Amino acid sequence: MPNVLKLRQPPKTLIKANFVTYSANNIMIFATNTDRILFKMYYFLKEDMSVMCDKPKYLDESLSFEERAKDLVSRMTLEEKVTQMLFNAPAIKRLGIPAYNWWNEALHGVARAGVSTMFPQAIGLAATFDEELIYKAADVISTEGRAKYHEFQRKNDRDIYKGLTFWSPNINIFRDPRWGRGHETYGEDPYLTGRLGVAFVKGIQGNDKKYLKAAACAKHYAVHSGPESDRHSFNAEVSEKDLRETYLPAFKELVREANVEGVMGAYNRTNGEPCCGSETLLKKILREEWGFKGYVTSDCWAIRDFHEFHGVTSTAPESVALAVNNTCDLNCGNMFANLLIAHNEGLVTEEAIDQAVTRLMITRMKLGMFDKPENVPYTSIPYSVNDCREHREFALEVSKQTMVLLKNENNILPLDKNKIKSIAVIGPNADNRTALMGNYHGTASRYITVLEGIQDMVGEDVRVFYSEGCHLYKDKVEDLAEPKDRFAEAISAAEMADAVVMCLGLDETIEGEEGVAAQDFSSGDKHNLDLPGLQQELLETVYRTGKPVILVVLAGSALALTWADEHIPAIIMGWYPGAEGGKAIASLIFGEYSPSGKLPVTFYRTVEELPDFKDYSMKNRTYRYMENEALYPFGYGLSYTRFEYGCIKVKKDTIQTGENFNCLVKVKNAGNIESIETVQLYLKDVEASVTLPRWQLAGIKRVNLVPGEEKEVSFTITPRQMALINNEGRCILEPGVFEVYIGGSQPDSRSEALTGMKVQKAAFKVIGELSEIEY
Repeated sequence: MPNVLKLRQPPKTLIKANFVTYSANNIMIFATNTDRILFKMYYFLKEDMSVMCDKPKYLDESLSFEERAKDLVSRMTLEEKVTQMLFNAPAIKRLGIPAYNWWNEALHGVARAGVSTMFPQAIGLAATFDEELIYKAADVISTEGRAKYHEFQRKNDRDIYKGLTFWSPNINIFRDPRWGRGHETYGEDPYLTGRLGVAFVKGIQGNDKKYLKAAACAKHYAVHSGPESDRHSFNAEVSEKDLRETYLPAFKELVREANVEGVMGAYNRTNGEPCCGSETLLKKILREEWGFKGYVTSDCWAIRDFHEFHGVTSTAPESVALAVNNTCDLNCGNMFANLLIAHNEGLVTEEAIDQAVTRLMITRMKLGMFDKPENVPYTSIPYSVNDCREHREFALEVSKQTMVLLKNENNILPLDKNKIKSIAVIGPNADNRTALMGNYHGTASRYITVLEGIQDMVGEDVRVFYSEGCHLYKDKVEDLAEPKDRFAEAISAAEMADAVVMCLGLDETIEGEEGVAAQDFSSGDKHNLDLPGLQQELLETVYRTGKPVILVVLAGSALALTWADEHIPAIIMGWYPGAEGGKAIASLIFGEYSPSGKLPVTFYRTVEELPDFKDYSMKNRTYRYMENEALYPFGYGLSYTRFEYGCIKVKKDTIQTGENFNCLVKVKNAGNIESIETVQLYLKDVEASVTLPRWQLAGIKRVNLVPGEEKEVSFTITPRQMALINNEGRCILEPGVFEVYIGGSQPDSRSEALTGMKVQKAAFKVIGELSEIEY
């Protein structure tokens, strides 16, 4: 009988020979004699501990994830390490590492993996201005993600979109309304994007002190917002001031405050460096300045762009080396297979590869993939919670809170269904399920379009006339027909109705991502801000029937609704409202709740007033820097009730540099309908030494008020919010005068004209020495 050796770590010759297997239930021993070394493997269940030996560190749950991950990586061959850096990482059976596909999506519900609860698209979620609501939605998403993951594991289904690493949220700044992917974001404002992004990440990742519920991923880092058609070769040139003031703050908040587990690099170059291999963005800012410890993934097939389109490298090995040497750990694509060549050519060290794989293994360990299921708190979530009634009802409530009432002339809304006998529902988005979804969506178990929502709402006593009216963007519905082949039907429907609901806009087939959306529309971007196809002509034609028209816009971005604003009495921005969004819209039209959504983007009058799409300067962009008057401003949205604000109360009107500024205001529901008000605080630096935004959002509070009820709302402004970013990108707190505006909108003249209300204003002074503070 040979001698028994107890080894903490087997010799590397064993590893390379593939003779060793570790798993949760099996442990190995090594046998030798005096003449030669013989390697034999004896497997036995833990319950039969007739032979005692040490288990490997990476299976020791008492150790830190970092120590365990380093031990696991040390047992891999170079070839095995490289395979783990691909998004579809294969199993390493001898080490008990199962296959894992990193690519999963959860932008507004668990996506692309069958049935799940579908929330409104991200831009609609942003219209709620509600951090707590976003947190709860993300918590539901991660609950369903866990339930689906463990059910798939039980069926040995390890396919794409079946994992726990969700490549969401998208926190790019929606700087230009032509960008097709803007509806994936939380809008144009850095503060709002940061607050909602932090809430989403915390909801996805859970609150356990040891394990992640799921792993969120902040994307696309950084300075990324079109054009889609050029994204593989485009160089976004941006000043240090704009970079630090607009494009990076949300990413920093997600890293520093929310501890986001992953970051995805963008396709484009920023100031000449490809984002997925940028020393400036990845090493200097993300890793060194912000202290990010999680994993970085490339966008899908972005590494290939380095040599094929950006021209910053000449070969695939050079491209992968550039990425890994700048701490990109994971490749969505297949380029990292060239790392073995890059290593042989001396372009990348095994140490750099080790660091990348270690970070990836730490993430998987945080998700509990190497631990006993009973020790991971989220493994017990049952599959039955996925798409359960409670979740669907909550998604409907979220959808209601995304609705933005843009116009309500003479209080035409809400309609009284007891006073109408017929209603026409007209337009290409009236019965369009796709217009409910937005991109990166899952599959709902039930959809309710606007037409179906209105039919259900009014019941059998009210006649509902329906016409598609026109194609979404073509000049006819039927290929063999003449142009405008549904116009006559639409006119007849309108003539026979007491009121008309026009459902126009876009959907993800023409507004979205390059390679996914229709090529007819600039690879997903918009040529202009007009309603596409014959929609504008259809709207004007139906309007001429003389029947009262309610316009419902389903889209993920701002459109130039200038004509509609002048002629149509009621306009609702419904976004992509989720699976049962039609029910939420019908409920709003018939007054079951009061709208409370606010615009997270500016609605411009024309595309001509915008800077060049490829110009990433913030000059004349978004509400913070725009020069013309908006059609509908950022932060704007009407209610069915009326709110009154008291004067701003200031505790101290003079503070020292480094102190917080505190203020409060009373808000009263002066109408006769219960409603939520979104109280917004805007801050203006009156005496800044550099060009700054006119004012910028610095606080949001949501309050629900019944008729006659009054509540006091308090805000705190921090020194960082008072500080400016100078032209060198430094964060400077300058003494001087600041103005604070609080109300239900921005303090601009257009918002005041639309709402009929002036926001409250106060001022305070900061004294002391100029100081540089942490960015």
